[in-house]
Amino acid sequence: MANNNIGPKRLVVGAHYGLRDWLAQRVTAIVMAIYTVLLLVLFLTGSNFTYEGWAGVFAHQWFKLATFSVVICLLYHAWVGMRDVWMDYVTHSVVARMVFQVATILWLVASAGYAAQILWRV
Repeated sequence: MANNNIGPKRLVVGAHYGLRDWLAQRVTAIVMAIYTVLLLVLFLTGSNFTYEGWAGVFAHQWFKLATFSVVICLLYHAWVGMRDVWMDYVTHSVVARMVFQVATILWLVASAGYAAQILWRV
């Protein structure tokens, strides 16, 4: 007798990340797109294209927070994508997959720290 797992009694396994991560990728992409449009408007309407001009834009606390929020969105977006890559393509060893995932997390956290350091240095 064949067990095709079709219908209401099918066996569903996995980490159940699907909808939450799909939605997170879309929301973070929208946030990054809005920020990109904001930067483009600032660039196209600005006249002071010097370091001092851009430092003046980033000197406002609200702009630093907005930029850091976008950086966090970017890093979470990258985490979801890389985690999926590691889960889909590193199938030969759970240990190797975990090493790649931990290395990715460490790199992303270090990137967040570096971004904060850059933003609040201005």
